[in-house]
Amino acid sequence: MKEFVLSSAAFFGGLAIIIGAFGAHALKKIFSEEQLKNFETGVKYQMYHAIVLLITGYQFPFISGIEKGMGYCFIIGIVLFSFSIYGLCISAAMGKKMTFLGPITPLGGLLFVIGWFLLLLVNFTQ
Repeated sequence: MKEFVLSSAAFFGGLAIIIGAFGAHALKKIFSEEQLKNFETGVKYQMYHAIVLLITGYQFPFISGIEKGMGYCFIIGIVLFSFSIYGLCISAAMGKKMTFLGPITPLGGLLFVIGWFLLLLVNFTQ
């Protein structure tokens, strides 16, 4: 699990750079100000949590259920939160907004919050 967390950190961190650059250059021409701001929020949260995955990947062995749950919350949270924002922004800019993605974003945010509280909890159980 530890290797999975560290690999996920590297993958999502690198992907945040690529997606951020894509948004700043290619999508800037087709996005409204609000869409660009929302897209950047997705990139920021992806990078923040990639960094958290990197730090926790080196800090914890990911043997206990709490540690594993924390890792999964951050990883799945990135996918649900950031990627639903990317999908909403891109689909809206193309005139075919995928509204079903709207309720997915807060679920990713909830997983982020749970992951942070599990991080707090894991520090009390050691």
